[in-house]
Amino acid sequence: MTEATHEEAHGGALGSRLNWLRAAVLGANDGVVSTAGLVVGVAGATDDRGTLLTAGLAGLLAGSMSMAAGEYVSVSTQRDSEKAALAQEKRELREQPEAELAELTDLLAGRGLSRDVAREAAQQLTERDALRAHARVELGIDPDELTNPWHAAWASFVAFTVGALLPLLAIVLPPASWRLPVTVGSVLAALALTGLASARLGAADVRPAVLRNVLGGALAMTVTYAAGALLGAAGV
Repeated sequence: MTEATHEEAHGGALGSRLNWLRAAVLGANDGVVSTAGLVVGVAGATDDRGTLLTAGLAGLLAGSMSMAAGEYVSVSTQRDSEKAALAQEKRELREQPEAELAELTDLLAGRGLSRDVAREAAQQLTERDALRAHARVELGIDPDELTNPWHAAWASFVAFTVGALLPLLAIVLPPASWRLPVTVGSVLAALALTGLASARLGAADVRPAVLRNVLGGALAMTVTYAAGALLGAAGV
């Protein structure tokens, strides 16, 4: 395998792992924010522990199932597209092999190889496994590692659930007078951590990512608490 194709395969695997990690962090972040907004909103209307627990559990289950279902549908669509692209590439290799060899040569040359070396590399890759070569170099797909919708669904379900457990436990475990301060403090700390993690995984500036995350969570809890307090005062 040439250096260019080795870097392509290595970079694709690394990118795939980073995407999974980023999705897990964002799923946990969604679990924290949505559940915190729900339980803090209910806490604005009542301090009954049973009501808070019921609302939090309902939000956790609804959110985690929604995330899992959405991720399953999304990744299934992506997998179908990958399979269709591979089928088309296989058909083109069968019907016009010379044109596909020239295309692979052009792609390798575009990655920095000299024309002669690109032609030789394309021929060797084609002889070894033409479909795999075109899938990786042209389509950016590893035929042996197509996206798995079940893995994505379970990852989203678990990540959201883990994130949602924090505000749920924070709102029901402490005494009534400490529930809101403990929940708000723990949620903002968790959002700072997920903002930091997402920035590091995306090689982005940490400060604005953390600030956006914390301010967004604080705004969500403020709005839902105010709404809950107004509804509670109105006796709804």
